[in-house]
Amino acid sequence: MRRMLFLSLLALIWVSVAAQAYDRVTGKPFASRSEVLARNGMAATSHPLASQAAIDILKRGGTAVDAALAANAVLALVEPVSCGIGGDLFALVWEAKSGKLHGLNASGRSPFDLTPEYFQEKGLSRIPLYGPLPVSVPGCVDGWFELHARFGALSMAEILAPAIGYAREGFPVTELVAYYWDRNIVHLKDFPGFPELFMPGGRAPAKGEIFRNPQLAQTLERIGSEGRDLFYRGEFARTIASYMAKQGGFLSYRDMAEHTSEWVEPVSISYRGYEVWELPPNGQGIAVLQILNILAGFDLRKAGFGSTEHLHAFIEAKKLAFEDRAKFYADPQFNELPVERLISMDYADTRRRLIDPKRAAQAYPAGDAALEGGDTIYLTVADGQGNMVSLIQSNYLGMGSGMTPTGLGFVLQNRGQLFALEAGHFNRFEPHKRPFHTIIPGFMTRGGKPFMSFGVMGGSMQPQGHAQIVMNIVDFGMNLQEAGDAPRIRHGGSSQPTGETMRDGGTVYLESGFSQETVRDLLGMGHRLAQSRGAYGGYQAIRVDAETGVYYGASESRKDGQAIGY
Repeated sequence: MRRMLFLSLLALIWVSVAAQAYDRVTGKPFASRSEVLARNGMAATSHPLASQAAIDILKRGGTAVDAALAANAVLALVEPVSCGIGGDLFALVWEAKSGKLHGLNASGRSPFDLTPEYFQEKGLSRIPLYGPLPVSVPGCVDGWFELHARFGALSMAEILAPAIGYAREGFPVTELVAYYWDRNIVHLKDFPGFPELFMPGGRAPAKGEIFRNPQLAQTLERIGSEGRDLFYRGEFARTIASYMAKQGGFLSYRDMAEHTSEWVEPVSISYRGYEVWELPPNGQGIAVLQILNILAGFDLRKAGFGSTEHLHAFIEAKKLAFEDRAKFYADPQFNELPVERLISMDYADTRRRLIDPKRAAQAYPAGDAALEGGDTIYLTVADGQGNMVSLIQSNYLGMGSGMTPTGLGFVLQNRGQLFALEAGHFNRFEPHKRPFHTIIPGFMTRGGKPFMSFGVMGGSMQPQGHAQIVMNIVDFGMNLQEAGDAPRIRHGGSSQPTGETMRDGGTVYLESGFSQETVRDLLGMGHRLAQSRGAYGGYQAIRVDAETGVYYGASESRKDGQAIGY
C-alpha cells in the first residue's frame, strides 16, 4: 500500500496537466492547428522564410528539388544553430516520372592524415566536441549539386538568390534560434573567426534583432555562378585547408578535392500495409525499421495512444534497436554490415521475445546479426508534378566545431566526434571514413505510390521520432498535424556508437500530456522517468492523397517553422 501511495505521489509530481482544448471544432485536444492543404505545391520547413523561399521557387517553375535547395540555403543563413554549408546532407527523392524513390548520402569523410594513433598519443578516449579534431569534410554543397544535376530545372544562381538576398539585407532572428544561438556561444566564442561573424556587438543576437552575413552572401553567390568545384577544388577549398592547418587541424585540400557523395538504394519494411523507407548506414535510419518491426507484434491500436502498453512497448523496442545501432551502424565501405538481417521480421521476432511486458529492462545485449553467407534541420517539399523531397542537413552539435574558415561565412561541422576510438569497433575512427550519422530523412509509400515525406530532427531522438510519427498515423489514426503535435517520448542512455554501454535501463523523458495513471504504471514497472525541456525533436511532413493529388502539410509546433502551399 505504501509503495502504491508513493508511486501515485511521484506521478502527481511528474505530470504537468495542461488545459485541454475540448472546445476545438476539429482535431485532438493537443493539436496546435489544422493541416495545410494545397494542390500545386507544398513546403514545410523549420523557418517561415525558408518555406516561403521554397514556394517562390516552385511558382517560378522550379522542381521540388530546386525548392528544397533554396530552402536549405536560407536555413543555412537563418538557422545557423542547426545547419549550414559546413555540414552534411542526406535526402530521399520521390521521382514521379519513374515512380521510384532515390537516396543520396552526402556525408563527408574523416581526414586522410588523421590516424587512431594520434588520439592514443594525446591520451584521448573520446574525440573532442569542439575545435579542429572532430571536423570531417562538409558534404552539403556537393549534395546540392548532385541533387540539382539529377532533378533540378532552374539555375543554381536562381535557387540561391533568396538566401543571398537575406544574407546581404539581413533578417530578424526568431525566438528559438536566438535561444540556441546564445547557448552555443559559450562553447565557441574563443575560436578564431567565430565571434567576428556570429557575435555582433560581442554577444548572440536577440529575438527580433536583424542579423546580416555578407560573407555567406558572397560565398553563395560565387558557388551559384562558379559551381561546386570552387568549394572542393578551388579557392574555397584552399581557404578551408589553410585555416584548419593554422588551428592544428587535419582537414586538407586533398580531403576536400577527393570528396564525393553517393547515390544509395533506400531500404524499407512493411508496417501494417505501409512501406516505411529509410537510408542505409552510415546513418541510423534502419533503427526506425527495427523499432517498427518489433512493435508490429503488439496491438497498439487496441492499447490506445498514451497507454501503459503503448509506451512500454515503444521504450523497450527502442532499447533493443539501439543496442544494434551501437554495434553495427557504421560506414559500409569499411564494414560488411548485416542490414538485411537487422531489418528482417525473423530477426525482430527473436528480439521481441526479450521484452518483459511487465518490467523495464536494465540492459539488453546487441543481437546476433552475423552475416549469412557484418542538431539539425529537416525540410520537405512537393511540386505540382508529384515529385517529393525529404531532406535533412546538419552541423551535428549546434553550430558545429567552432572552426570558422576566414571570410566564408560559416562554421565547419563536428560530426567526426561520433567516431569510436575503441579497437575493433565497426565505427572506429579511420582515415577517409564516414562517421556514424544521426541525421535521417524518412518516407512512406502505400501500394507503390507516395504517401508521406517526413522527418524529425534531433540526434538520437530522430529514429524515436520517426517511429512515433508512423505509429500516430497508422496505429492511432491521427492526421498529419496531430501526429506531430502529440506528446512525445524520448529514451536516453542506450549504448552508443562511440562506445558507451547502457547498464541502468536509461532514462525515459515524457512530454506533458500523458496521463497520471500511465506515469504511475511506468514507474511501477521500473522505468526511470525525468523531465526535459526542448529535447523532443522537430517535425515536418507532407502527405499526398493518391486519388486527388491534394497535398497535406504539417510543421512542428515546437519550432519556429511553417508549412505553406499554393
